[in-house]
Amino acid sequence: MTRRTLDRLISLAGLTLTVLLLAAGGLLTWAHNYVSDEVHSQLVAQRIYFPAKDAPSIAAPEYDAIRQYAGQELTTGAQAKAYADHFIANHLQHTGGGKTYAELSTQAQADPTNTKLAATVNTMFKGETLRGLLLNAYAFDTMGSIAGIAALVAYAGAGVLLLLSALGFWHSRSAGIEDIEFFVHHHSVPTAS
Repeated sequence: MTRRTLDRLISLAGLTLTVLLLAAGGLLTWAHNYVSDEVHSQLVAQRIYFPAKDAPSIAAPEYDAIRQYAGQELTTGAQAKAYADHFIANHLQHTGGGKTYAELSTQAQADPTNTKLAATVNTMFKGETLRGLLLNAYAFDTMGSIAGIAALVAYAGAGVLLLLSALGFWHSRSAGIEDIEFFVHHHSVPTAS
């Protein structure tokens, strides 16, 4: 095999990988845009707003993490996580006295005539469900962001491979036609008698 042929084969392999990386980058970009748009539109449809900065419902120190969003509409994954973990979770902690929906539900089943406990169980169920849905929105938003980063990496890799392939083709034009030996010839070494 000549040096020129080897350069061209390696350059063709680089071009093939470039096309694959561009296709992967395109799919990852589509995934990023799709997930971001879906998360945004689903959150906007809920019309959830953070309380105002001076609202009594967020006066306690455990609500510090959501004050940066005070008065804003909830539209992003990061906002959904903050709302779920620092607004809903704190209210559920107070409402349930530190117990979860499952714990309170078990108590309510043992005491079916306790209407106050049944109301608390109902509130806990709704709160934990909303919290879970918001955390799912955050998870999908994070996956969309990762897809966007991966798309950029794929595009950068495609750019590097395209450049290297072009250099390989350029080099093949000036490379000699000498043969390249792939096998090393072993010479026997005389042993001392």
